[in-house]
Amino acid sequence: MRALVSVSDRTGLVELARGLVRRGVEIVATSGTGRALAQAGVTARLVEEFTGAPEMLGGRVKTLHPKVHGALLARPERDDDQADIARAGLELIDIAVVNLYPFRQTVARPHTFEEAIEQIDIGGPSMLRSAAKNAARVLPVCRPEDYPAVLRALDEGVTPEFRRALQARAFAHTAAYDSAIAEYLGQRGAEALPETLSLTVERQQTLRYGENPHQSAALYRFPGVAEPSVASAKVLQGKELSYNNLLDAAAAVGCLVDVPRSNEPACVVVKHLIPCGVARAASVLEAYQHARDGDPVSAFGGIVAHSHEVDRATAEEMAKLFLEVVVAPSYSADAREVLAKKKNLRLLDLPAVALPECSSGLGKLELRSIPGGLLVQSRDLALTDVRQAKVVSRRAPTEAELSDLALAWAVCKHVRSNAIVLAKDGVVMGVGPGQPNRVDSVRIAAQRAGARARGSMLASDAFFPFPDALLAGVEVGITAAVEPGGSVRDEEVIRAANESGIALLFTGERHFRH
Repeated sequence: MRALVSVSDRTGLVELARGLVRRGVEIVATSGTGRALAQAGVTARLVEEFTGAPEMLGGRVKTLHPKVHGALLARPERDDDQADIARAGLELIDIAVVNLYPFRQTVARPHTFEEAIEQIDIGGPSMLRSAAKNAARVLPVCRPEDYPAVLRALDEGVTPEFRRALQARAFAHTAAYDSAIAEYLGQRGAEALPETLSLTVERQQTLRYGENPHQSAALYRFPGVAEPSVASAKVLQGKELSYNNLLDAAAAVGCLVDVPRSNEPACVVVKHLIPCGVARAASVLEAYQHARDGDPVSAFGGIVAHSHEVDRATAEEMAKLFLEVVVAPSYSADAREVLAKKKNLRLLDLPAVALPECSSGLGKLELRSIPGGLLVQSRDLALTDVRQAKVVSRRAPTEAELSDLALAWAVCKHVRSNAIVLAKDGVVMGVGPGQPNRVDSVRIAAQRAGARARGSMLASDAFFPFPDALLAGVEVGITAAVEPGGSVRDEEVIRAANESGIALLFTGERHFRH
């Protein structure tokens, strides 16, 4: 038997090569791989000796040769192939161990365009595709984690099922590689949304089920996206994360990111994708208590995200309530000890909760499926500072009102439209989500706030088409409001604010969330 070995990722290379040699397999290697094997004391025949042709063009051409691809694609059981094998003097290759130039790693760090182009592998994908096409005879091996299974299969017998599995992985590997190149080159064009969208996602884990038990589900990740997220968080304890857990935890972290920056701890409680409790306070404990008490009924069974390390006091308080998931940048040892008693509670460690704007092209896109296709848009990463918003009322907001308007406006971005948020003293008092009209959203937010609505600030994700929703807020005691503006009846809304004596700000920025 003969194995062609050409790898950029040399994880497990020496162990595999020694295992192949012990099983009587001759190794043919490209120059870099051959040097690595020679240093480890493993004998390998170099490709230029195998083909009789030296590398050329600075190494760009070394395996693009009939003796390589003929040796991979040949079908010796066919008479016509046997004649070509003899005429060309082909030495058949039975195993192709190939992984590709580190293109994603190169473009993820500072680089020049020329450096990126040089990391486009040509020979590697060609060899993998040839081997995979002929997987009925050749084993195409592209993942170091498959090396032990390959050695076992050589001992126990290679099954058709194993061949098909390696074949599928090889074509997925080359497809992902080409997608990465297309994505990178597409980012350099003028179009934010390319004409052809190449998507490659890697399954990270299979989930127990989807939104409901009769639906199957899995978590996939975009390779090369460095943005810290729930998908990359470390699970410290608890039951396996469910589909709904992941959606809610992502919503909680996304909202937390937009809570106005300060040194004060912040906490977000999410239930069914709705931030039902949000607060800033002097301590992590107080932030959690205020966020929980923003809607204590909804907080039961909720998802909690913290901006600061969870301490023992906060852990003890959280342990009093049934929660599904807690996300935080860290946990004290005492907090871990307390929460360990809640066996089913999922604890996620996400060190960089204050997420940067991600750099990946795919990471900047939001994808939603509809029957027959995908809707794609850029992610809503904008958030106007209310201190830069236009004061359109006669009365300007006070500093305290501005602080709470900023909180309400940030949270409103993460609430389903039509969205209304009431905030006071650094705490979200009431949320009115997802109603077909804005007046009902105000009423729901006010109902949840109760008496606390008096003296609160109101944020609306889109403009008020009529003064009625604003006046509904005035009835329950709001003193200031922020909205995008832009309605043909803006003057009527401004007049209603002035007659009511409240402050009104226009941001010029809408945050619909369907």
